[in-house]
Amino acid sequence: MRYRTLGRTGVEVSTLVLGAMNFGSQGGTTQAEATAMIDAALAAGINLIDTADRYSQGESEELVGRAIAGRRDDIVLATKATLPMSDERNHRGGSRRWLFTALHDSLRRLGVDHIDLYQIHRWDPTTSDEETLSALTDLQRAGKIRYFGCSTFPAYRIVQAEWAAREHHLGRYVTEQPSYSILQRGIEAHVLPVTEQYGLGVLARSPLASGWLSGAVRAGREVATHRAAVLPQRFDLTIPANRARLDAVEQLAKVADQAGLTLIQLALGFVTAHPAVTSAIIGPRTMDHLRSQLAAADTALTADVLDAIDAIVAPGLDLAPDEKHDTPPALLDPALRRR
Repeated sequence: MRYRTLGRTGVEVSTLVLGAMNFGSQGGTTQAEATAMIDAALAAGINLIDTADRYSQGESEELVGRAIAGRRDDIVLATKATLPMSDERNHRGGSRRWLFTALHDSLRRLGVDHIDLYQIHRWDPTTSDEETLSALTDLQRAGKIRYFGCSTFPAYRIVQAEWAAREHHLGRYVTEQPSYSILQRGIEAHVLPVTEQYGLGVLARSPLASGWLSGAVRAGREVATHRAAVLPQRFDLTIPANRARLDAVEQLAKVADQAGLTLIQLALGFVTAHPAVTSAIIGPRTMDHLRSQLAAADTALTADVLDAIDAIVAPGLDLAPDEKHDTPPALLDPALRRR
């Protein structure tokens, strides 16, 4: 396992992060399976675990908390807030009121007295940066969180948050967690230059592109992955973007074979090769998934392999732009772009 400094924090983290999105009802991973995977991940050198209050509506945090009991200090523990936790209109977002409640709920579920990295899961357009950063700064000063970061923020929102922190003398985000893979390279054009400029660590999520780069999705083969069952439209080959992804996967599989790598090793090695990326978040649902992903822990792609990838999916290109979660609200709601 390789290690890198997380942004400007001085904290050393593994280049692979164990993501717990599938722990609990959302992915079907049980407590025994989650504990076994955490044991194996720690034994392999992973030292950062990433979860969120939203994952299985808090169950993921509970499973992680039980699994790390007695070894909390050996783990960099990250979780997130802001996505809806109930139908109550104020049980979501980036307000001071909700973040204080959400953090205490996460601490209780995890069975810990502090979070190492507390992340804003999505930008909340109804709450000012000053409000959110002020709440996070106070939680940090109270010792309940060590650092705070953002997730899936557009580049301009990262810049705006940096300005607000300096203008109001508040703490700054130290990390960003964007979606990044060979098939979704859009952040190379906007987000990654900004994170490098401001010294943010980058924890890249979905490096296997929701299973497209796991080796389970190939031409002439029925797609039977868990993600395809939950989100069938993302694998519907009547959709042009999905046909483009499948074509790219077939070409990438040949590159991997020629390099003596699995497709998973190629995919994870690509993400961690970018100088702006600190770590890639893996999200195994089973122990077999974890083993296949841990095999990429020390994968370092050569220049010719990276050039071959660039020839298949151009730098800065998203093959499925409609799946991005950082689109400005005015592009989604016509009322916001009509005078």
